[in-house]
Amino acid sequence: MTIAPVAASAIASPWAKALASLHQRYDDEPATIMRTKEGRSISRFRYHNAERRWSLTEVVPFHESRFSNPALHYAGFVCQQALCAYLLDVGFADDWNARHIKQDIAKALAYANACGFGHDCPDMARLAMVLSPYWKWGYHYDEWEEDRPHTGGFIPATIKPLVRALVDRVHDVTGHPRPKGCRLRAQEARS
Repeated sequence: MTIAPVAASAIASPWAKALASLHQRYDDEPATIMRTKEGRSISRFRYHNAERRWSLTEVVPFHESRFSNPALHYAGFVCQQALCAYLLDVGFADDWNARHIKQDIAKALAYANACGFGHDCPDMARLAMVLSPYWKWGYHYDEWEEDRPHTGGFIPATIKPLVRALVDRVHDVTGHPRPKGCRLRAQEARS
């Protein structure tokens, strides 16, 4: 599949109104949407990174303590990679994502859905809010009594199917092939 560069500013895109609303809501500079071979290549790399990392949860189970922060941190990283893969695929620049999306999964999901991603899962939206920004789950909050972020009731068993569905959606809409070895595990997880 070849992708010809298509330059389209956010103003001329079919998503102009939704993007303008998000730019204003998040106080972001407007994104210029331009699909390129390089963007497609980076998109595939990010998708593969998300898929490979997530497939490890089948081999190395999530930490099953009463605290879910290792699972939430891991899920945040995978979601960020997957959602940025989609944004790159539709033409967002990698440097724009780095400056504006960062580790905000809820924001990445909002931008992706505004640009045709079509993953309007209320539980994933709620998880995205809990994850944002996902760096907070990388610290040892389970050892603190106060100021611990709230998990929103998510535990590893409820996180796994939501993230699997998100990564599968990125696969479906971008058309990126699954990395070798991940295809079978993803099909088994769906069954």
